[in-house]
Amino acid sequence: MPAAAPFRRMLAAAALCLLTGAFLPAQQLVDRIVARIENDVILLSDVRLLSGYQLLVDGKSENDAEILDRLIDQWIVQNEANVAHTPQPSDADIDRSLERLVQGFSSKEDYQARRRLAGLSEADLRRITAEQLFLNDYLDARFRPTVQVDEKAIEDFYKNSLLPRAQARGTAPPTLQAAHDYIQEALVQIGINQQADRWLKESHARLRVTKMLEENQP
Repeated sequence: MPAAAPFRRMLAAAALCLLTGAFLPAQQLVDRIVARIENDVILLSDVRLLSGYQLLVDGKSENDAEILDRLIDQWIVQNEANVAHTPQPSDADIDRSLERLVQGFSSKEDYQARRRLAGLSEADLRRITAEQLFLNDYLDARFRPTVQVDEKAIEDFYKNSLLPRAQARGTAPPTLQAAHDYIQEALVQIGINQQADRWLKESHARLRVTKMLEENQP
């Protein structure tokens, strides 16, 4: 999710197969249901969209089955976030996130080429970015207050992770004091992800989910 961040959801708001689909040759179908979850569905186009996003952000994408599992996770988070009245990200927040994404490429031209290769329009990318921020804001608000990071954990991360990586790159490492806040936030994020993973596993067990990915393959 990504790095893709842990949970990335691209569900269609009004998800229905084409009513005429049963009367068209298979190759003419523009979309298909690949999973039913409670009273909602996930479409093949949702899987393809997340695959393209992963390709752009990470340079590779998971297989369709793994992406479908991520979409189910994100469906859970989306519904909980709506119940909690989590505010939508502002345009400024979305703009900043997109700018950071572009800065990760060697040039704007490289970014545009990779975006087109991933099959994403600018509108697609803005919508996905807004969804990711919304989901991450909810998870942060829900789990951050319960994550505790002590000084020993920060020192251990500095000695066992940051220093070895700096040495492997042949660069001078920052001091512990300079890296303290960065390490603390990194450990908080790890804790949030771990708690969210446990919560999602428990939530999965309570859901009615029917996967139809393989039978819908062309």
